[in-house]
Amino acid sequence: MDRRELLRAVKFTLFSISAGVIEIISFSLLTELTAFPYWPCYLIALVLSVLWNFTFNRRYTFRSAGNVPKAMALVAAYYCVFTPLSTLGGNVLANLGWNEYLVTGLNMVVNFVTEFLYDKYVVFRGTVDTNNLAKPAEDR
Repeated sequence: MDRRELLRAVKFTLFSISAGVIEIISFSLLTELTAFPYWPCYLIALVLSVLWNFTFNRRYTFRSAGNVPKAMALVAAYYCVFTPLSTLGGNVLANLGWNEYLVTGLNMVVNFVTEFLYDKYVVFRGTVDTNNLAKPAEDR
Protein backbone atom coordinates (compact mmCIF):
# COMPACT_ATOMS: atom_id res chain seq x y z
CA MET A 1 0.00 0.00 0.00
CA ASP A 2 1.49 3.34 -1.00
CA ARG A 3 1.58 6.38 1.28
CA ARG A 4 -1.49 8.05 -0.32
CA GLU A 5 -3.64 4.97 0.15
CA LEU A 6 -2.47 4.51 3.73
CA LEU A 7 -3.37 8.16 4.43
CA ARG A 8 -6.74 7.62 2.73
CA ALA A 9 -7.42 4.59 4.97
CA VAL A 10 -6.44 6.58 8.07
CA LYS A 11 -8.73 9.47 7.09
CA PHE A 12 -11.60 7.09 6.41
CA THR A 13 -11.02 5.49 9.81
CA LEU A 14 -11.00 8.83 11.63
CA PHE A 15 -14.14 10.10 9.88
CA SER A 16 -15.80 6.75 10.50
CA ILE A 17 -14.94 7.01 14.19
CA SER A 18 -16.53 10.46 14.30
CA ALA A 19 -19.61 9.09 12.49
CA GLY A 20 -19.62 6.21 14.94
CA VAL A 21 -19.63 8.67 17.83
CA ILE A 22 -22.61 10.43 16.28
CA GLU A 23 -24.33 7.09 15.77
CA ILE A 24 -23.75 5.76 19.27
CA ILE A 25 -24.69 9.05 20.98
CA SER A 26 -27.90 9.39 18.99
CA PHE A 27 -28.65 5.66 19.47
CA SER A 28 -28.04 6.00 23.22
CA LEU A 29 -30.24 9.07 23.53
CA LEU A 30 -33.05 7.41 21.59
CA THR A 31 -32.69 4.14 23.54
CA GLU A 32 -32.57 5.76 26.96
CA LEU A 33 -34.98 8.67 26.46
CA THR A 34 -37.73 7.10 24.33
CA ALA A 35 -39.83 3.98 24.47
CA PHE A 36 -38.84 3.07 20.90
CA PRO A 37 -37.84 -0.55 20.27
CA TYR A 38 -34.34 -1.31 18.98
CA TRP A 39 -34.94 -0.89 15.24
CA PRO A 40 -36.07 2.78 15.02
CA CYS A 41 -33.31 3.85 17.43
CA TYR A 42 -30.75 2.08 15.27
CA LEU A 43 -32.22 3.31 11.98
CA ILE A 44 -32.35 7.00 12.96
CA ALA A 45 -28.82 6.85 14.38
CA LEU A 46 -27.55 5.12 11.23
CA VAL A 47 -29.03 7.76 8.91
CA LEU A 48 -27.43 10.59 10.92
CA SER A 49 -24.02 8.92 10.80
CA VAL A 50 -24.27 8.12 7.07
CA LEU A 51 -24.95 11.75 6.18
CA TRP A 52 -21.99 12.90 8.25
CA ASN A 53 -19.65 10.20 6.93
CA PHE A 54 -20.56 10.68 3.25
CA THR A 55 -20.05 14.44 3.41
CA PHE A 56 -16.61 14.33 4.98
CA ASN A 57 -15.26 11.26 3.19
CA ARG A 58 -16.30 12.58 -0.22
CA ARG A 59 -14.52 15.89 0.35
CA TYR A 60 -11.46 14.95 2.41
CA THR A 61 -10.78 11.22 2.11
CA PHE A 62 -11.57 10.48 -1.52
CA ARG A 63 -11.30 14.16 -2.58
CA SER A 64 -13.87 13.59 -5.27
CA ALA A 65 -15.22 16.23 -7.63
CA GLY A 66 -17.54 13.64 -9.16
CA ASN A 67 -21.27 13.97 -9.55
CA VAL A 68 -22.72 14.35 -6.02
CA PRO A 69 -26.22 13.02 -6.82
CA LYS A 70 -24.69 9.96 -8.50
CA ALA A 71 -22.37 9.32 -5.55
CA MET A 72 -25.26 9.77 -3.11
CA ALA A 73 -27.41 7.37 -5.16
CA LEU A 74 -24.64 4.76 -5.06
CA VAL A 75 -24.30 5.18 -1.30
CA ALA A 76 -28.09 4.91 -1.01
CA ALA A 77 -27.93 1.66 -3.01
CA TYR A 78 -25.36 0.29 -0.54
CA TYR A 79 -27.61 1.22 2.35
CA CYS A 80 -30.65 -0.29 0.62
CA VAL A 81 -28.88 -3.61 1.19
CA PHE A 82 -26.96 -2.94 4.40
CA THR A 83 -29.76 -1.22 6.34
CA PRO A 84 -32.44 -3.91 6.11
CA LEU A 85 -29.92 -6.67 6.78
CA SER A 86 -28.36 -4.91 9.78
CA THR A 87 -31.70 -3.64 11.13
CA LEU A 88 -33.46 -7.00 10.90
CA GLY A 89 -30.41 -8.96 12.02
CA GLY A 90 -29.80 -6.57 14.89
CA ASN A 91 -33.44 -6.74 15.92
CA VAL A 92 -33.32 -10.54 15.94
CA LEU A 93 -30.18 -10.54 18.10
CA ALA A 94 -31.63 -7.91 20.46
CA ASN A 95 -34.83 -9.97 20.79
CA LEU A 96 -32.71 -13.04 21.57
CA GLY A 97 -31.30 -11.14 24.54
CA TRP A 98 -28.05 -9.82 23.05
CA ASN A 99 -27.01 -6.48 24.48
CA GLU A 100 -28.29 -3.73 22.17
CA TYR A 101 -25.03 -1.80 22.40
CA LEU A 102 -23.00 -4.88 21.44
CA VAL A 103 -25.30 -5.50 18.46
CA THR A 104 -24.95 -1.88 17.34
CA GLY A 105 -21.16 -2.07 17.74
CA LEU A 106 -21.00 -5.22 15.61
CA ASN A 107 -23.13 -3.56 12.93
CA MET A 108 -20.79 -0.55 12.99
CA VAL A 109 -17.69 -2.71 12.43
CA VAL A 110 -19.29 -4.55 9.49
CA ASN A 111 -20.45 -1.22 8.07
CA PHE A 112 -16.95 0.32 8.41
CA VAL A 113 -15.18 -2.42 6.48
CA THR A 114 -17.76 -2.96 3.75
CA GLU A 115 -18.44 0.73 3.17
CA PHE A 116 -14.75 1.59 2.74
CA LEU A 117 -14.38 -1.04 0.04
CA TYR A 118 -17.64 -0.03 -1.63
CA ASP A 119 -16.76 3.68 -1.57
CA LYS A 120 -13.28 3.11 -2.92
CA TYR A 121 -14.16 0.67 -5.69
CA VAL A 122 -17.71 1.72 -6.60
CA VAL A 123 -18.84 5.15 -5.39
CA PHE A 124 -15.66 7.15 -6.03
CA ARG A 125 -14.03 4.92 -8.65
CA GLY A 126 -12.52 7.14 -11.33
CA THR A 127 -13.10 10.36 -9.35
CA VAL A 128 -10.62 9.95 -6.48
CA ASP A 129 -8.32 12.95 -6.01
CA THR A 130 -10.18 15.17 -8.49
CA ASN A 131 -11.44 18.01 -6.26
CA ASN A 132 -9.64 21.27 -5.43
CA LEU A 133 -8.07 19.79 -2.30
CA ALA A 134 -6.26 17.22 -4.44
CA LYS A 135 -4.76 19.80 -6.78
CA PRO A 136 -1.41 21.43 -6.00
CA ALA A 137 -1.74 24.90 -4.43
CA GLU A 138 -0.38 26.63 -7.56
CA ASP A 139 -3.14 25.05 -9.72
CA ARG A 140 -6.07 26.15 -7.53
